[in-house]
Amino acid sequence: METLLTIPQTAKILNVPVNYAYELARRGEIKSVKVGPKYVRVRPEDLQAYVNAGKNNS
Repeated sequence: METLLTIPQTAKILNVPVNYAYELARRGEIKSVKVGPKYVRVRPEDLQAYVNAGKNNS
């Protein structure tokens, strides 16, 4: 089983506020997985893809 990141962990890696990380996941900018009715998790490779996409746009 792969390790999934919580939104607070994701926010810390990106150095952004937790609310902004939730917004990125909600908008689909960062692919995420919903676990149960209220938990959101991010696969590390999806977070890396988001970061790489940002590097390509700068």
